[in-house]
Amino acid sequence: MNLDWRWISRNLGYIGGLTAQHAVLAVLPVLAALVVSIPLGFLVYRTGRAANVILSVLGVIYSIPSLALFVALPVILGTQILDPVNIAVALAIYSVALLVRSVVDGLRSVPSAVKQSASAVGYGWFARLVKVELPLAMPVVFSGLRVVTVSNIALVSVAVVVGGGALGQLFDTGFNRNFFTPIVVGLVLTLLLALVADAIILLVQRGTLPWARRRRTA
Repeated sequence: MNLDWRWISRNLGYIGGLTAQHAVLAVLPVLAALVVSIPLGFLVYRTGRAANVILSVLGVIYSIPSLALFVALPVILGTQILDPVNIAVALAIYSVALLVRSVVDGLRSVPSAVKQSASAVGYGWFARLVKVELPLAMPVVFSGLRVVTVSNIALVSVAVVVGGGALGQLFDTGFNRNFFTPIVVGLVLTLLLALVADAIILLVQRGTLPWARRRRTA
């Protein structure tokens, strides 16, 4: 196995740049998808039985191989094959497909008695949604958010086939040169990014939903 740990110190700037690019490409689509998925998930939830059909369609979209989507999007969007927009759009599509299901599942988890009580004390549908249903649904939404964020961090590496990939470029370099140091560095940093992102989301969840933590403890 061809390893040279001195390569790391000689390429710290390059590695740091790829790591930052990887984080941006993975996280920005998740944030955009979250903004879209909450209202979209509510609309799907309100369709009643049709929601299961819509969620099935979203499941099919999520199952599309990432390589196929990365290659097809430049044709669909009219962008250049190496444009980072292709990666961002592909990951946003995957993120929306998963987060909409999380929003629907979260809203479905709110007990009917709670909804009826909120209506009984005078909440309209919008106030009940914002002040009662969404807060109770957010633990499920956060769970989906953690899954899709970690998934995106892994998928960004696959985008190396269309000239992106961020840390995936280290894998490409290593395999092409039969040089394993960049591969090891890429694997470790991708894992660390996933762990850090997951920890941050968990901390945000605990900070914004302290009542949920107390309920689990009880």
